[in-house]
Amino acid sequence: MASDNSFDVVSKVEIQEVKNAIDQASKEVGSRFDLKNSKSTIELQGQDTIQLASQDEYTLKAIIEILSQKLVKRGVSLKNLEYEKIEPAAGTSVRQKIKLVQGIPSDKAKLVVAMIKDSKLKAQASIQGDTVRVVSKDRDILQQVMGKLRAGDFGVELQFTNFRSN
Repeated sequence: MASDNSFDVVSKVEIQEVKNAIDQASKEVGSRFDLKNSKSTIELQGQDTIQLASQDEYTLKAIIEILSQKLVKRGVSLKNLEYEKIEPAAGTSVRQKIKLVQGIPSDKAKLVVAMIKDSKLKAQASIQGDTVRVVSKDRDILQQVMGKLRAGDFGVELQFTNFRSN
């Protein structure tokens, strides 16, 4: 009997890399001449929310730009960030929350499964919580599936883990 090969499609954000990027961005905001007295803060709340605060919307956008650069340098995809609307705070100050998307949301997972089925490759995909498992008898077909998923845009960064050959 032929053995089944499989892998999981996941979308994860390394929290430690996010913390490091926040630290670097905070240092840069504190040392930059144009942002020095802006009373701007960047902090991680819990495991999935970044809170930004600043004196005005223009400064907040500059801080978002700095944070984005630091996240990209640390290998954190900006696709996994979900920006909430800018809220007014005390006086003219503003704040904004950025959610970190962990796992593949069910609507995106359905798109991944549909793309695999539409590709007409001999592979089965199933949604398992916030991951998608892809199974095939042939490893080469799994490689082709990975190539198609890399080429597609699902709104989140996809990683491939848990390779199994039974």
